[in-house]
Amino acid sequence: MASGPIMSNPICLVENKKEKLSVNPTALKFLRKISQPVVVVAIVGLYRTGKSYLMNCLAGQKLGFALGSTIQSQTKGIWMWCVPHPFKQNHKLVLLDTEGLGDVEKGDPKNDSWIFALAVLLSSCLVYNSMNTINNDTLEKLHYVTELTELIRSKSSPSAEDVEEATEFLRVFPDFIWTVRDFTLELKIGDRIISADEYLDNALKLIAGKSDRAQLSNRPRECIRRFFPKRKCFVFDRPVQDTVLLAHIEDASESQLDPKFLKQSNKFRSYIFTNARTKCLRKGVKITGKRLATLVVTYVDTINSGAIPCLENTVTTLAQLENSAAVDKAAEHYSQQMAQQVSFPTDTLQELLDVHTACEREATAVFMEHSFNDDKREYQTLLMKIIKKKEEDFLQQNEEASGKYCQELLEELSEDLEESISAGTFHAPGGHKLYREAMERIKRDYLCVPRKGVKANEALQDFLQSQTPIEKYILQADRALTAEQKAFAEKRARMEAAEEEQEWLKDKQEEQQQQAQAQLRDLRENIAQLREKLEKERENDRRELEMILEHKLKMQEDMLTEGFKKKSEEMNAEIIHLRKEIEKNKEEKDSSWISRAFDILDNPQSAARVAKVMDLGLMVLGNLF
Repeated sequence: MASGPIMSNPICLVENKKEKLSVNPTALKFLRKISQPVVVVAIVGLYRTGKSYLMNCLAGQKLGFALGSTIQSQTKGIWMWCVPHPFKQNHKLVLLDTEGLGDVEKGDPKNDSWIFALAVLLSSCLVYNSMNTINNDTLEKLHYVTELTELIRSKSSPSAEDVEEATEFLRVFPDFIWTVRDFTLELKIGDRIISADEYLDNALKLIAGKSDRAQLSNRPRECIRRFFPKRKCFVFDRPVQDTVLLAHIEDASESQLDPKFLKQSNKFRSYIFTNARTKCLRKGVKITGKRLATLVVTYVDTINSGAIPCLENTVTTLAQLENSAAVDKAAEHYSQQMAQQVSFPTDTLQELLDVHTACEREATAVFMEHSFNDDKREYQTLLMKIIKKKEEDFLQQNEEASGKYCQELLEELSEDLEESISAGTFHAPGGHKLYREAMERIKRDYLCVPRKGVKANEALQDFLQSQTPIEKYILQADRALTAEQKAFAEKRARMEAAEEEQEWLKDKQEEQQQQAQAQLRDLRENIAQLREKLEKERENDRRELEMILEHKLKMQEDMLTEGFKKKSEEMNAEIIHLRKEIEKNKEEKDSSWISRAFDILDNPQSAARVAKVMDLGLMVLGNLF
């Protein structure tokens, strides 16, 4: 796979001018050139907390994202830097640096919420950057996470249940990393030394009590625990003690940085490179740079329209674009492979059909690789129609090439015969015998020529029929033959002509059977590839659901341990719903329509009936939905 375009410096992806969001066309153009899957790391947090410095570290550069040395926020909107992934082969690492939250110069606080929501929607790893410590005040400032249910909808139907909404969020939300800068406390609980992860988990424990204050404090804690099952925490010492150098940290050499900070930074980078996931949709559908561009445009357009971004609608929009492109890509692959592998005319029809089958198999694999969410098989059916039409075109080209070659061959072989007829050679006693010998030589020489193609017998039949009036005239003019001999010769000529025609009809029937068998074989191959894709998607779906169930059970257990029995019990509905979904997923294997399709094709009588239908593949797929 190509390495993709090179981005030497960050560029603005989502502009935020006068608190109005818009997508930068230059950034989109760049993303659309990236065909590889992407790992998207977005960083959010209060302004002037050093987010850009961390992102430059991930890019392996001291300069890139604007750092700034004043109290004003430098980053506006969302800036993007695409670099080759240092660990994942054929992946791009997409770094998104967002403008600081809580900027006092902003007039509309809703603007911050949308920036935060976009970072969640676009990333596979979300880094929340804060200063000094994780305490109640810090958590309350992270109110943006509590607004996600108001800013993002999972289903297009407003009647979607809360339990389904929470499950859908868990499917697509990113991993969550909390980075604490200029951390000066000891990582201890009592006398016990704890890890940074334990520090975060302890900070996210719910506060006891039913007061409004307690509920307000618990909301961000619950949301983080509920929406982000995979959480990680890193704490950083101050990079340098010199406040002047700190304001221009990009100018500091590695030797000037605190060794602890360097070690912590390297640990952070290593974790991101090793553990940050490929951005995916449901069922393991990987997001490429091109798909990420579509997501950005869809989300920003939805926000600007005043609507709420809907995950289901976004997937539908993306699937329509991607599936249309997948059909074009697969059809083009079929055409290219057929053109490269077929030399007209082919010796037999089966030779062409074998190449067609192999090329269609490859084209279907290309489609399966690049398509997703084609639940009604609308695009696969469209591809089958296109390939069928292309196959018919190749069959026609093959027939035309064969017909032309055979016609020219017969004209060449019959040149002497034509000259003899014009010269009156056969208008003499014994002329009919000479004519028959000449015709037998032409026929023998014609049959000895290889690779005449599918029109060989038909062309010979047409040639022989064209000679019938001439032979009859020569026969009647032959004075060496008696009337009885002439009658016998005419009868024999009619019988030979009938035998030739029967042979031709037999060949046509065999060709039709070959085409029908090839269509059945192609259909089986299409369905087999579809079965493999669906089983893979179903397996990915089951793993997602089991991961979510495990998270829900752990969260329920933690709440019970922390003394929140009622909240623990409230999660039962979500857990029951998930278990039903997992059982449904397992049962789908036995109730799949694909099994019915194979039953039809495996039954000789059903297959025979199907084979008589011109658009058999489309009929089978169509009747099963």
